[in-house]
Amino acid sequence: MELIYTGKTKDVFKLENELYLLKFKDDVTGENGVFDPGANTVGLTIDGAGLAGLKLTSFFYSKLNELNVPTHYVEANFDEATMTVKPATVFGKGLEVICRFKAVGSFLRRYGAYATEGQDLDSFVEVTIKDDERLDPPISEDALAMLDILTHEEYAILKQRTIEISKFVAAELEKKGLTLYDIKLEFGRDAKTGEILLIDEISGGNMRAYQGDTYIEPLQLEKIMLAE
Repeated sequence: MELIYTGKTKDVFKLENELYLLKFKDDVTGENGVFDPGANTVGLTIDGAGLAGLKLTSFFYSKLNELNVPTHYVEANFDEATMTVKPATVFGKGLEVICRFKAVGSFLRRYGAYATEGQDLDSFVEVTIKDDERLDPPISEDALAMLDILTHEEYAILKQRTIEISKFVAAELEKKGLTLYDIKLEFGRDAKTGEILLIDEISGGNMRAYQGDTYIEPLQLEKIMLAE
């Protein structure tokens, strides 16, 4: 295996069969030792977070594949905390797509003059550029097209799939008595066909889930969701 990228929460290896391997780590995003799925820095390390994230990702991706939602997921190896995926290219230097059902986190920090904490949002979708130096700035559909990062047609697909996938995840959480406040997804183009794929992960590390008014930590979320 060839190590080709070291990320905040995962390392990426190239396999000989043209597939790729994601190695999940125990690092999670946040600031000053506090977990925050919207942060662009590693804030803390939680023992077991990598495997928990992989198990939950495998759970969601397997169901999405059964629903014929295009993803890069092939299979997972829990013993090694790895996930095999199809090759995909990112938009520009990478985008993150957030779907918000409640006003919390960076949304509340930006729009607090108009929004109240926890107020309902109607599957609000926003796109940010993956750029640590510039603190992952939000970007509009027009700007994405003008900068040749993606087309208006691709943006429409991205937005539609983000809402559909996020509502699917919210429905799965609701079965366990949980409420999804927001979730961060990533997409790319299939390296062979150009089809837009859901990539990266779907885990407690990139969403906020609550049980009533209580926030559910990533490891606890995995335990609740995968309990028989």
